[in-house]
Amino acid sequence: MTIRVLVVGMGNMGRSHARAYGRVPGFEIAGLCSHAGSLEAVADLYPGVPRFTDYPQALAALRPDAVCICTWPDTHAAYARAAFAAGAHVFLEKPLAETLAEAEAVVAAARTAGRTLVVGYILRHHPSWVRFVELARGLGKPLVMRMNLNQQSSGPTWATHKALMRSLSPIVDCGVHYIDVMLQMTGARPVAVHGIGARLSDEVDAARRNYGCLQVLFDDGSVGWYEAGWGPMMSETAFFVKDVIGPRGAVSIVASEGGGVGARSDDVDGHTRTSALRVHHACLGPDGRFAAPDEMLSMDGEPDHDALCAREQVFFRDAVLGGWDLAEHQASALSSLAVVLAADRSIAEGIRVTL
Repeated sequence: MTIRVLVVGMGNMGRSHARAYGRVPGFEIAGLCSHAGSLEAVADLYPGVPRFTDYPQALAALRPDAVCICTWPDTHAAYARAAFAAGAHVFLEKPLAETLAEAEAVVAAARTAGRTLVVGYILRHHPSWVRFVELARGLGKPLVMRMNLNQQSSGPTWATHKALMRSLSPIVDCGVHYIDVMLQMTGARPVAVHGIGARLSDEVDAARRNYGCLQVLFDDGSVGWYEAGWGPMMSETAFFVKDVIGPRGAVSIVASEGGGVGARSDDVDGHTRTSALRVHHACLGPDGRFAAPDEMLSMDGEPDHDALCAREQVFFRDAVLGGWDLAEHQASALSSLAVVLAADRSIAEGIRVTL
């Protein structure tokens, strides 16, 4: 069976997923839907592929088997529900929705329609991050998880960040990935969240903060923090921290200078690149010194961003064709979203939020 897919939104992620559909067997691009400028920019790459600027019109005209939604976050919930109503499976870029209630409605709509819903949590398909999670699970409990992803942005990237912040804050947009990683590492339930944040630019909507940091407590005693900031004022120092500590030691993603291999903080490939994993063993010998040296596990040959998108689409294809039960996948997407939205609320109201 060939899955005819409508790609909606032709920004960075939409273009990456469209390229994936061209390289992963089992897919056919039925059409592209976006604003006129982005469609014109890719016209030569997809000759003969129908193009639309109106999403309901594209759904009605094409009747696709699947829809890949890569639009602004404030459209995610409505576009996904429309796709399910049209009988299509959905690959939905994160986050699920702007609110938890909308996200739950999307998951419910998928179940009611009997259609597949895959959320674009790209790190779940990255072999180095999968290994990172596995190693963290061997450190004992509780875990202390320290993660951030700050992005110093200017020009078109800053324009994109400002547009994104009309829908959500950096700790929501990026944070769902890393809270999802923390959920995998602990296998525990988040119970409380505290957040702090700051608005560092007059160009940011008054209701938003382009810097935020959250602290989350899990019911097994594990704790984690996540930090995210966007804008021309952000520092290139220590913008990429991925570190987990447990009673038996620690495991860290070691990136080269600039985060990833030679990358700057606003380089998309650098956000997933790991270079190496450093494993520290806490065990002490009879002399009170460390019994074993740290290990450096090379991650040479790991996939780039486009290859990771292709892995996501292989998962989507197999889930559709296999009729997989994705309840755990969807529950994790809801749980990670609940944490970051609670952090946003904590920042806005100056309170600790119990989940």
